Amino acid sequence: MAPSRVTAADLLGLKRDRRKIVMTTAYDSLFASLVDQAGVDVILVGDSVGPLLAGEASTLPVTVNQMIYHGRSVQRGTQHALVVVDLPFLSYQVSPRDAMRQGGRVLKRTGAGAVKLEGGRHFAPTVRGLVRAGVPVMGHIGLTPQSLNVLGGIRLQGKGEDATQGLIDDARALEEAGAFAIVLEFVTTSAAQRVTESISIPTIGIGSGPHCDGQVLVLHDMLGLNEAFHPKFVKRYAELGAATRQAVARYAEEVRASAFPDAAHSHS
Repeated sequence: MAPSRVTAADLLGLKRDRRKIVMTTAYDSLFASLVDQAGVDVILVGDSVGPLLAGEASTLPVTVNQMIYHGRSVQRGTQHALVVVDLPFLSYQVSPRDAMRQGGRVLKRTGAGAVKLEGGRHFAPTVRGLVRAGVPVMGHIGLTPQSLNVLGGIRLQGKGEDATQGLIDDARALEEAGAFAIVLEFVTTSAAQRVTESISIPTIGIGSGPHCDGQVLVLHDMLGLNEAFHPKFVKRYAELGAATRQAVARYAEEVRASAFPDAAHSHS
């Protein structure tokens, strides 16, 4: 019997029970299957797929069709985790009606359980429309990569009372609009704690300290595949970049020395 799929309601229960939520990214069926078997609660198909897998300079060029392709691949590779797909830049910002069309299309084409969008109180009407249309929404505030041109680059969020109160207001507006969880990215530890305590839906932190209701890391960062990216908040749980280079170098050496394939790897 297949394991039951995690739902948005389950995440609310985890917060009530004070049990931490575990979330990672994945972009293809194979890695999604491995992550799913490891027991994570949520898999995010992030628009970080652009920089990580397509070599883009930012997330801005990522399209809805790309997210559908990767979202469908991840959904096929999982049985347990809740799969959440990012809505990319300009797929929801134009109008709530446009967001409903694109969000519904992503959910319908991928089979995923929810979508995620960036932005605070100004996007509350968009979140409300999506939820009314039957599209579960995970919010995302703090550092919002799709808005880096407006924010002036990568800057720690929630510094000072005014900034902290702004995050609290954003989180409450998203909760009231129907979001079932909120990602807090690159927010001061104290601000993240206050936001988490101010709302009844879970917060999932990335670079925002230990007081969030859960944590998310980009899979390629935590596995050491994205070797050029090493901010303070990323802990590497493996060094697969180095291991991959060593393995391929050994393979190349054996091929050039006619040591591979040998009799054990050939058919008589």
